[in-house]
Amino acid sequence: MISSTPSRKIKSYSSLALMVLLSSRPVHAFTGGVVRAHCRRTVSSAHETSTSTSLPMVLEKLRTENEVLIDANISRKIASDGFNDVFGANGFEMNQPNERYKAITLQSLDQVAERHPKIIPHLDDIKLAGLIFPFKASPYFVDELINWNAEDIRKDSFFKLVFPTMDMLSSEHQIKLREAQAEGDPVNLINVVKEIRYDLNPHPAGQKQLNAPKNDKLNGVQHKYSETTLVFPAAAQTCHAYCTYCFRWAQFIGDDELRFAQKEAQSLFEYLNEHKEVSDILMTGGDPMIMRTSSLAQYLEPLCDPTFLPHIKNLRIGTRSLTFWPQRFITDKDANELISLLRRVREEGGRHVAIMAHLGHHRELSTEKFRRAVNRLQKEAFATIRSQSPVMRGINDNADVWATKWRKEVQMGIIPYYMFMARDTGAQHYFDVPLVKAHRLYSDAIRNCSGLIRTVRGPSMSCTPGKVEVTGVEEIMGQKTFVLRFLQCRNENWIGRTFFAKYDESAVWFDDLEPLDGMSLPWDENGLPLPVPSGLN
Repeated sequence: MISSTPSRKIKSYSSLALMVLLSSRPVHAFTGGVVRAHCRRTVSSAHETSTSTSLPMVLEKLRTENEVLIDANISRKIASDGFNDVFGANGFEMNQPNERYKAITLQSLDQVAERHPKIIPHLDDIKLAGLIFPFKASPYFVDELINWNAEDIRKDSFFKLVFPTMDMLSSEHQIKLREAQAEGDPVNLINVVKEIRYDLNPHPAGQKQLNAPKNDKLNGVQHKYSETTLVFPAAAQTCHAYCTYCFRWAQFIGDDELRFAQKEAQSLFEYLNEHKEVSDILMTGGDPMIMRTSSLAQYLEPLCDPTFLPHIKNLRIGTRSLTFWPQRFITDKDANELISLLRRVREEGGRHVAIMAHLGHHRELSTEKFRRAVNRLQKEAFATIRSQSPVMRGINDNADVWATKWRKEVQMGIIPYYMFMARDTGAQHYFDVPLVKAHRLYSDAIRNCSGLIRTVRGPSMSCTPGKVEVTGVEEIMGQKTFVLRFLQCRNENWIGRTFFAKYDESAVWFDDLEPLDGMSLPWDENGLPLPVPSGLN
């Protein structure tokens, strides 16, 4: 929890932003218009402005003056996308791959409604929830993957995947947000938004406190497991679209105190040179595939030289671009350069290139654009594609969905890798699936698949001590029991070891578990792994 009164406050807003914030009229009524407004720069962390180089004059003013002139070419952003930006969310969409991709933001939802009128009754709900949860969608996803013929569009898995709703908040938070909006005080509304966001545990599993190296130059690096280093390139801290359940939602709300962002590659390479135990680089975000190839090259070009950091054997790139914008690999203006760069890392650098694709539903694999993108990555970039996804209530909590997805993936040469549990952040209560149901779902799905599919691990919790898999449910000493094991752990001596916890049909996360009578769980009250008991091999 944080104080309801921030140490620094916003002094003023644009008149148009205030109209949107304070009016009782529907939010979507405020669109268009050319407004030239003076917005005093907020010194609260709730109002941060994008650092894109496409507005250098504005950026210079941000650095040197207390007032920023919002010109006509960005004033419309304040009305809706800026409606979110006033609260430090989303920001101005200036760092887009090229003109072919145009993000759907809060501002452009009315245009979506013109094509898909079923969304109209839900616009105000989406926009109010968008004060808390970052929102963005891609035209490809909205037009080609959402089933707009569904009787109740809110129940469509893909609609739920990108469009936030007030139902994602607890009843207490809903009341607090609605009351703050009704009061018409923008400073109080901003404070309430910030309070709610902090209540939602923006950095689960000790990412900020436990995973980040103590180095001022490494603001976008995590090193939780000895062999793998995560890097969050600053230019990759957005996506072509945002998942409503994203566990890294704090990357997108404009609060630098909550955000991982590595501004340059050199300090990363220096760190890796000092840590010969690292074999894998995992580029993540956001989504590294939002970056232009020229930006991505500062990280990948050195890896084309096999003598550079030779202990780095594997490059992993976490992405959902195959679902949200497969055009990144086929028609974007630098798609060919991207494919060539990945191939050179493989062929010249001798490194394994793995695309860690977030794929949660077989519908994602159904389009021609998806198939073409996969084909290029496999046959031209020589990359291996592995699939992973959390199991989410209302989106993919169905064994047939997973079995169908895995079969299609293997047929396409994609390796099923992980089924994750919903992390303890954001709207976990809205999406979570109990451990019991998740294990049953996983088991039912895997039984109906060939052995080629049984590379997938799960259901797994990526939690403070490590990756904990629910291996099964058995009876031990007369008690119904969860059988669990560490797939990864901060203490490597626990990796591969099984342990037990009391069966609990309501448990959704590792801290819901209780030890069997006469036993203990392998972590302390802070979630950190205990030493392996003496006498165990």
